Amino acid sequence: MRCPFCAHDDSQVKDSRPTEDNTAIRRRRQCESCGARFTTFERVQLREVTVVKSDGKREPFERGKIEQSVALACRKRGIEQERIDQLVSGIQRQVETMGDAEIPSNRVGEMVMDGLRQLDSVAYIRFASVYRDFGEPRDFEEFASSVRDVGPG
Repeated sequence: MRCPFCAHDDSQVKDSRPTEDNTAIRRRRQCESCGARFTTFERVQLREVTVVKSDGKREPFERGKIEQSVALACRKRGIEQERIDQLVSGIQRQVETMGDAEIPSNRVGEMVMDGLRQLDSVAYIRFASVYRDFGEPRDFEEFASSVRDVGPG
């Protein structure tokens, strides 16, 4: 594993343990060159899936993009990281087990919205406001008034 600090190719695993939801292995590593310590996560990847964007571009499915979007929507909402990780893992499993080599990006977005709707209504509205690209305050108002509070706040 390449060191993120000095780019040396070799590192030594110092500790391995499963994550709390048992969907990944957390490894603490130490660079053999500079001695820096860093953490990596190893997850099962069932298949390579390509996301087809609305403009027709194709790119590999990346769990990290969903993690980032969900984390931003859930920011300062007091939602436990474990619940966020479970949501992201569930979406990743759905994508990888659909049986298709390609998935439209809007389908992934809808999966995220469905998960956030059940997790926290404010996070759901935050994500939807960006995902659905509300053009006017009225769009936001109409969407928000249709949402029932299901989450912790």
